[in-house]
Amino acid sequence: MAEVLSLALPFFGLIFLGYGSGKIVRLPDVGLAWLQFFVVYLALPALFFQMLSQTPIEELANWRFVAATTTATAAAFAIAFGIGMLATRGRIPEATIQGIVGGYANVGYMGPGLTLAALGPTATVPAALIFCFDSMLLFTLVPVLMAIGGTEGGGVWATVKVCLKRIFTHPFILATIAGVAAAALEFRPPQALDQLLTYLRSAAAPCALFAMGVTAALRPVPGVPWELPFLLLVKLVLHPLMVFALMLLIGGFSSSWVETAVLMASLPPAANAFVLASQYRVYVERASGAVLFGTAASVLTVTLTLYLITEDLLPLLN
Repeated sequence: MAEVLSLALPFFGLIFLGYGSGKIVRLPDVGLAWLQFFVVYLALPALFFQMLSQTPIEELANWRFVAATTTATAAAFAIAFGIGMLATRGRIPEATIQGIVGGYANVGYMGPGLTLAALGPTATVPAALIFCFDSMLLFTLVPVLMAIGGTEGGGVWATVKVCLKRIFTHPFILATIAGVAAAALEFRPPQALDQLLTYLRSAAAPCALFAMGVTAALRPVPGVPWELPFLLLVKLVLHPLMVFALMLLIGGFSSSWVETAVLMASLPPAANAFVLASQYRVYVERASGAVLFGTAASVLTVTLTLYLITEDLLPLLN
């Protein structure tokens, strides 16, 4: 248990340090925008590029793994979306944000750092694949559903262009594509550039988690709506269980890939839930609360998942 806590607590500690700083220190939030820019456009892309470019290309073409993890994420999103439709009496934009809360884990900020710390280099490829394809699913579903719900105009073709633009201009996706290309060509950057990428990569998780905590502290958190416990149950319990079941059903995966997939799925709702809610001006305050409460609840669920993994207690993997 001491080993598990040593893995989990630093990550959650950074979030809560950020939250406490945001509540105690009264600084303007203009600087937070630059920190978020650094994380999203420089540090995390460097992390994904290095992870993928150093991986043999044949390991990146595991479509069975992609099918299992992305299907589980889509199923979790669909269940949470259904809960949202009931809670909002059929309002698609709000239900879409609730679908993100229940289906899209914090695979960008927390995922790579936690999985690599817990499982080592063998988690690199599965973590990157999950991030890449879960993100593409998100950036496809959200504009389409928002268009159906009436918050995006311009017709079908305009919606398709929005989806494609958000997928192929996102810095994480671009870094992933560049990393895959580098792996295919066996390209290695010059030593000075590689060292710069290493510096950026090392700063990714600490800065991202601290920024997430500060962001949560500076946003108003409303009361807990009745649907939130159900959404968090889908995200923190049902999602990892579905991933695990699909991995076992399909079979043929190494234990480290299964463990990475389960750990990634057990992570709390991503901050993207709040970002997208703000962008579309729906469910904003409750999305902020969902990220905060989900992160707090995941201290227990992620720690339990880490315990099961580190003690080799996941069934059928021994």
